Amino acid sequence: METYTTDDALTMMGFGRFQALVLVYAGIGWVAESMELMLLSFLGPFIREEWNLSPENESMISSVVFAGMLLGACSWGFVSDKYGRRTGLLFSTIFTSGMGFLSALSPNYLCLVALRFLVGVGVGGSHVFTSWFLEFVPARNRGTCMIVLSLFWTLGTILEASLAWVVLPVLNWRWLLAFTALPCFLLLPFFGLTPESPRYLCVQNRMSDATAVLERMASSNQSILPPGVLTYHRETKVDHNSLASESECLLPVKEKDCTVDDAMSSESGSLAALRTLLSRNLLRSTLLLWFVFYANSFAYYGIVLLTSELSDANKSCATGVIFGLHQKKDTNIYKDTFITSLAEIPGLILSAILVDWFGRKASMWSMMFACCAFLGPLVLHENELLTTILLFGARACAMGSFTILCLYAPEVCISFLWHIALFAIPLLINL
Repeated sequence: METYTTDDALTMMGFGRFQALVLVYAGIGWVAESMELMLLSFLGPFIREEWNLSPENESMISSVVFAGMLLGACSWGFVSDKYGRRTGLLFSTIFTSGMGFLSALSPNYLCLVALRFLVGVGVGGSHVFTSWFLEFVPARNRGTCMIVLSLFWTLGTILEASLAWVVLPVLNWRWLLAFTALPCFLLLPFFGLTPESPRYLCVQNRMSDATAVLERMASSNQSILPPGVLTYHRETKVDHNSLASESECLLPVKEKDCTVDDAMSSESGSLAALRTLLSRNLLRSTLLLWFVFYANSFAYYGIVLLTSELSDANKSCATGVIFGLHQKKDTNIYKDTFITSLAEIPGLILSAILVDWFGRKASMWSMMFACCAFLGPLVLHENELLTTILLFGARACAMGSFTILCLYAPEVCISFLWHIALFAIPLLINL
């Protein structure tokens, strides 16, 4: 009897209306995460002023969010593998929005720290949105779709900077926390329309349910499924055509190194492929790829958190001029953060241009080097204009290199390993 896999079906249907709708839903999840993280640029100075905190206590507010994300990345990954992608999406979204609203009501510093930690736990499930979305996308389109998802991240950073500029001078930080939690809340009414991942359903041997989802996709895309009966096995082929624009691989992974034995197939998805990624044949490539993600994320989030600290408003605060509640007319911190958030747009455009001209490896190397060059002069005291220009350039390059990395990573090794890399990468980012 003729059979086909989910990957065969996705390839035949192509990217259409169904995937576009899934992209929007997953993209809103990314908007929510980026807003929660951009919030950290504004929250600290206001909390410090209102509750008379030390610099160490102020920095703790940001640190606990990333610590929570570290825990959340592990927890929601397990939930999505055990109980389904939709279950992981639902409860991580409810958790994030609920803790976000509650943190706006925090009566004291300790309560705020605890609730922001729990917000981080919820935000740590954002990688489930990515995995869920990519499991509806044909293999040849996954790299491009990661770049499109990056646009939603950029949209979230710009929205948060704009929201802070409007809300904080008129209201206070509690209102900003509440408004920032709204995107997650807006996902909930549409949850009933979201389909379960056909790949997850196949892993669970729910072939009839998986077939129903694929038929729904085919109908929405005005396409057809391959002839035969749906079956499941892990993909073991590399799409070499997707590497046509790259003359040399950054991380050479051989197809023979990516085989999966029967024992591995019986394990849970994340644990099985994580073992494969850390096997002797793939260990070097895996560690190199993870290190590049870690270094790029360290630079990006560092720039985000440094923006408010290096703005002229915060410099004045450090020298004794009261910030925030008593100097609401000083909007430098909002302006600087908004401008540097806009830097992600040219960063995305530049990465799209460079990746075709110079290839993946050269483009990533050049943009990371440029990011370091922009950050170097910030060691010295600079005026506000020059500081903003340097932060703008550094953030554009950091975003551009991260985008190219997201485009390249799915091309490094076969499809199922990339899904597990998505589970492990958030752990490194949050460190």
